[in-house]
Amino acid sequence: MTSDLVQDSWTRINAWLREYAPRTFATLRSPAGDGEITAAQQELGVTFPPDLVASLLRHNGALEGPEAFRFSSGDRLLGVSGILGDTGFMRGIGQGLDGETEDYWLHDYVKFGSYDVTSDGLLVDCRTGRDSFGAIGRFFDETGTRFGKADSLGEYLAKEADQLERGQDAGIVTFNGRLFREDPLPARPKYSADEPLPAPDEPLPELNLSYSPTDLLHVSHLDGHEELGALIATLPHERVVEAARKQVRRLAVETGLNNYPEVRAALNAWERGEAPPQPDQTGPLALRLRAVLAQADAGRDRTRRWAAEQMALGIWGSPYRSVCESAHIRSHFTLDWRADLHADLGHSPLPPIPDDRFWGALRNPAIDSTWYAAQYTQDQD
Repeated sequence: MTSDLVQDSWTRINAWLREYAPRTFATLRSPAGDGEITAAQQELGVTFPPDLVASLLRHNGALEGPEAFRFSSGDRLLGVSGILGDTGFMRGIGQGLDGETEDYWLHDYVKFGSYDVTSDGLLVDCRTGRDSFGAIGRFFDETGTRFGKADSLGEYLAKEADQLERGQDAGIVTFNGRLFREDPLPARPKYSADEPLPAPDEPLPELNLSYSPTDLLHVSHLDGHEELGALIATLPHERVVEAARKQVRRLAVETGLNNYPEVRAALNAWERGEAPPQPDQTGPLALRLRAVLAQADAGRDRTRRWAAEQMALGIWGSPYRSVCESAHIRSHFTLDWRADLHADLGHSPLPPIPDDRFWGALRNPAIDSTWYAAQYTQDQD
């Protein structure tokens, strides 16, 4: 029976999360009650497939928030109250259309996974007496409902368990007790480092050399890095400078830019604490990076262009912005970028995931948190 597959799959998922992502596991709620499930079916006027009932009897959804358990689709597991609320909302949307359509939303579709930011989410077909009863689909704001995810929730959960157990081969990453799902890393073209340095008058893309070590970093760059962003914001300036150097070196190695003597020499000098050369479009480092920009543009290699631009930012710009952008670009080259960044920050204890109040109370002259500070001051009055 597929309801047995539900139980087996949740056992596998729970065991994996408990060992590798305990903070994510902690967001899974305790079982729903039989009466609660029966009342929900009566309120919606549908019959839940046995698999959905079995799943709710295992976990009554997942708590909201950045640590929440989410499926590979990005959708948070809904409990009974969430199913009622989200399904009712979707029925309201459907009633605004000129009649129900199977590829948009039908009365007997029940939503059990929510993307939260939009109305996108996972759904189960509750139309009894049809071959599709129990089938899993997904609703998209712009395109409507598409099935084909699985023939049953048990089958869908088994695929989720398989993916977790495959680990990084399936884009599964854990950090600080949390589960992250990353896109598989694409194959990258290989580049030769034997090209001669271009002549100063060769027509090449201009490199942004307007950076300054004292440029302010807006909080938005840090907020996306969650607890790592909060750590960067609160560490001593010297520790951030050191982390920026290490991150740029990692990026240079991962992208092959470290093979160019001009890049390698500049990073070696930076690590020795020597002052960087004056920014000049015709200097050896800038010429090499401009040549990489031209090469990246010709090959439509956006991430290589970003890496070359990041070299300039790292050498001449704010270490706070550099460490944030290096980490972002490195996410396109390695799944372990969070752990690497934490290591480069000295494995300092991680603060909680920051909220607006955290940023409002922040006092770091290198970071622009004025908007949050104004909101925090209002809250204090």
